[in-house]
Amino acid sequence: MVAEINHVTLIVDKLEEAARFYEEEMGLEPIPAFVFDYPTAFFRITDSTQLHLSEWEDTRSFRGHLCVRVNDFSEMYWRMKAQGRIDIEPWGKVRRLPDGAMQAFIRDPAGNLIELTSFPGDEIDPKIFEDELYAEGLYVSGRNDFRGYKAENATLYHPPKT
Repeated sequence: MVAEINHVTLIVDKLEEAARFYEEEMGLEPIPAFVFDYPTAFFRITDSTQLHLSEWEDTRSFRGHLCVRVNDFSEMYWRMKAQGRIDIEPWGKVRRLPDGAMQAFIRDPAGNLIELTSFPGDEIDPKIFEDELYAEGLYVSGRNDFRGYKAENATLYHPPKT
């Protein structure tokens, strides 16, 4: 049985640029990485979860993504918008999920997709709900095939705020 996620590895094409983004823009703490024979950088997300960046010339996923909860969704939203990083193509516009959490997708410098979310009760800048990148309701794909389990009361996992 899986106990928890230890780390997520994202492939980047320019390690220095990507590492600067995750440290300076996302606020992650760099931590020592193993001495590999390829470029890599490790970051602390929580005390038990890390982000690993590895430089390779691999193809990136269009929809596959890492989701991170941010401390100040509004501040992050406006900063990422100013940088032109918000990507509404794979999963649609910025939204408030049924549980109240916010959802936005951005691209890192290497093109990896990162989902930003908030706690359901966080205060959100009301101007976001008037922005052209915001839409009401869940993303609709237009597909009619059933796959997976669905529920009206679904939520992202949100541990208690500490």
